[in-house]
Amino acid sequence: MSEPTQRRAERFFNEPGVAGFIHRSFMKSMGHDDDDLGRPLIGICNTFSELNNCHQHFRELCEAVKRGVLQAGGTPVEFPTISLGENFLSPTSMLHRNLAAMDTEEMIRSQPLDGVVLLASCDKTTPAALMGAASADLPAILVSGGPMLNGRQGDQVLGACTDCRRLTAEHRAGRLDDAAYRGYEDAIVRSAGHCMVMGTASTMNALAEVLGMALPGNAAIPAVDSRRLRLAQAAGRRIVGLVAEDLRPSAILTPQAFENAITLLSALGGSTNAVVHLPAIAGRRDLDLPLRLFDEISARTPLLVDLKPVGRYQMEELFYAGGVPVVIKELLPLLHGDQLTVTGQTLAESVADAPAPDGSVIRTLAEPLDAHGGLAVLTGNLAPDGAVIKHAAASPELLRHRGRARVFTSVGDLRDRIDDPELDIEATDILVLQNTGPVGGPGMPEVGNLPLPAKLLRQGVRDMVRISDARMSGTAFGTVILHVAPESAIGGPLALVVDGDQIELDVPGRSLRLLVDDAELERRRAAWRPPAPAYRRGYGSLYLSHVDQAPLGCDFDFLHGHSPIDTEDQPKF
Repeated sequence: MSEPTQRRAERFFNEPGVAGFIHRSFMKSMGHDDDDLGRPLIGICNTFSELNNCHQHFRELCEAVKRGVLQAGGTPVEFPTISLGENFLSPTSMLHRNLAAMDTEEMIRSQPLDGVVLLASCDKTTPAALMGAASADLPAILVSGGPMLNGRQGDQVLGACTDCRRLTAEHRAGRLDDAAYRGYEDAIVRSAGHCMVMGTASTMNALAEVLGMALPGNAAIPAVDSRRLRLAQAAGRRIVGLVAEDLRPSAILTPQAFENAITLLSALGGSTNAVVHLPAIAGRRDLDLPLRLFDEISARTPLLVDLKPVGRYQMEELFYAGGVPVVIKELLPLLHGDQLTVTGQTLAESVADAPAPDGSVIRTLAEPLDAHGGLAVLTGNLAPDGAVIKHAAASPELLRHRGRARVFTSVGDLRDRIDDPELDIEATDILVLQNTGPVGGPGMPEVGNLPLPAKLLRQGVRDMVRISDARMSGTAFGTVILHVAPESAIGGPLALVVDGDQIELDVPGRSLRLLVDDAELERRRAAWRPPAPAYRRGYGSLYLSHVDQAPLGCDFDFLHGHSPIDTEDQPKF
């Protein structure tokens, strides 16, 4: 019978000679004793920052995790990694998602940890944490910080930032005065936590549940509800069990788990950003998630959850209706329910006690909001490698549309001209934004939901077809075509569009076409020149040199795959 494998921390603290002496003595300098050194060492990856409003309560959340670890017989040690707050980072937090994933992986890999609890919440921290954990392949569990409380102004329930955009459009149209606008500003964000609509943060934390990397209930418990602390404490206990069982992400993040994630994404009417993040996480497991799979699964999955920006409610109501476990349980006929989760149970077993849908916030398969999920993938000569639309949040009358292109070559060009009274623009035109993809953005910023021209807003126009190689916030809405690939900055067909070109959109037919003959496009291609790179040094230069296109998840080409951690010697004499 072979000897059991030593835990990483056990080996680290019992190395012979000066190495073990130093390791033990420096841990003891922080108040730990020999009993602590004999227990599983559990890292708590804390993405707290005072520049990230979504994570402002993470110090308390971390303490709850520590209690759970201690209760289960582990030794908790907190360590920081990069905190990505979408609302404060320039030019976009997406530029730094891969850096955060590298930070997470390398800190897990290089420290003598036996398991790790990942504290994440805002849009890019959750996928970054899952990417890093998947590559390191050490026992891991994710704990979300949870959504904010609903915003309120009088009898209105407000959602950040879906209503931020709606109210700003009304202010720009002259239908909301300055005082009222500022009053909403004071009322919409009432607590710690991430955006309370089904934006990217809510979507990714819900997908963490169905992927099996978070405990049931992770996504919807409000950030300031005491049950969030109890969930964190339970995760602290459970990570010690995961270490004892040697249950790693590689056993959980299977092809079937990712199909489950796309199914839940479709049923939630979730963020288009998940179409970028899921392939990036899957890529760390050497798995492909082609865009066609998103389209196929969305087409066969009904829309069940009535949350903004697609519907009427918000995460607080989803929590009161039973949360994501209710949705998963209702979806089980469409899911791989036998997939393993961090609970140690299968997905089906982990949601067995969830209540039935309430029929309002969460619908049944028999009576869905829509027969199909919220996303569609488009292809055509304008997007040979694909583009994405959240058609559930679009205007139905624009899903088949032909119009004249009005082209903006950059975000700066858009800002300078969109409200120009002399702008030649009509409601039937199609707004096109170039050079905002992974390379051109840089970082693929959330600018795909272009603002409508002020003069059209004053005429009552509230939606137009908009096309770009950018992303948009999961909290946004409208007839917005995103992630056009290849992007314009590397010579994709979007770079060749000029004012006046006719573009044809056919969402039911999954088509996006530029109605310009091939000879003219070749003439334009010969004259095209790439924009100057945004960075010539540092991380930005590394990013531009190695970032993948949107269909591959915008990860770095050198980070595909994983290399599982085992015990490692630290050279020391």
